[in-house]
Amino acid sequence: MVIPTLTADSRLQECVESLGRQTRHDFEVVVVDNSAKGLVRRNGRAAGARIIENDHNAGFGAAINQGIRSSNTPFVATLNDDAVAHPCWLDALMRAIERRPDAGMCAPQVRLYGEDRLDSAGMLVARDGSSKQRGHGRLPSDFPVDEETLFPSGSAALYRRKMLEEVGGFDDHFFLYCEDTDLGLRARWAGWKCLYVPDAVVEHHYSHSAGGASPIKAYYVERNRLFVLAKNFPARMLPAAPFVSLSRYWWHGWFLLQGRGSAARFRAGGHAGPRMIWYVLRAHAALVGNAGRLLRQRREIQARARITPAVFEHLVRSYSISARRVAAL
Repeated sequence: MVIPTLTADSRLQECVESLGRQTRHDFEVVVVDNSAKGLVRRNGRAAGARIIENDHNAGFGAAINQGIRSSNTPFVATLNDDAVAHPCWLDALMRAIERRPDAGMCAPQVRLYGEDRLDSAGMLVARDGSSKQRGHGRLPSDFPVDEETLFPSGSAALYRRKMLEEVGGFDDHFFLYCEDTDLGLRARWAGWKCLYVPDAVVEHHYSHSAGGASPIKAYYVERNRLFVLAKNFPARMLPAAPFVSLSRYWWHGWFLLQGRGSAARFRAGGHAGPRMIWYVLRAHAALVGNAGRLLRQRREIQARARITPAVFEHLVRSYSISARRVAAL
């Protein structure tokens, strides 16, 4: 069990305490402290956990990778420090993945904290590389059965170590946001499946660390969806991506005028709407600056692919989300 943290506040303590109430106890909790100040030890928020301290904020994916490398268990669960696991969470995930040797990932039912509404029931991907939570804001009863989904949200997930080692784990370059999308799509290219397990319930304080619609989130989400696109999408899908992005930008503007969606939340947080254009430009500049590395990674993914581009495209279409819906959430 790996939990990255930046703030090491009372929500981390709540998270760790929920793991102490699990119906199974054959696991270790590893907390990776990204605060660069040793806050976990100083605050005493992770009693019973093994702590890895970083001297800088290494980012979410890099912290998870540190926890993975420091253990040798056949399965690795990830959990945000602002998530609270119900007692049967881990047991339900383990029972599901042990029945399916072709499954490299499991997605639990993630609810918005204290509400009878979903944060995620797995993830969806738009044709421009954007990703959003499947079922966000809907009732848990709308997704009642075990079924295949595209990949899990990294806020709460279970991964098979064999799969992680095969595809290379999380990409440290993402730093924050969309690293779960990249990992999930690489796993799909390698032929691994993902299971949605509704009996595994977690409650999540959504976007606690970086804010619901903050400047840091606006930049990294846009930059990293371009990284996802460049690394993972087959050539036959790339020509459509700019048009999907233009549609998404238009819907962001439309919903901003109506006071809805992430663009409106960004402005409500005291940030000027036009600043989003700057983050988009910065993101595209970062894509150009990282083009060489992304191309090498793309070739590596294709070299170990066990499915065809046509099958990958079918998967994305089966678990797709529209540009309008991305902007609305």
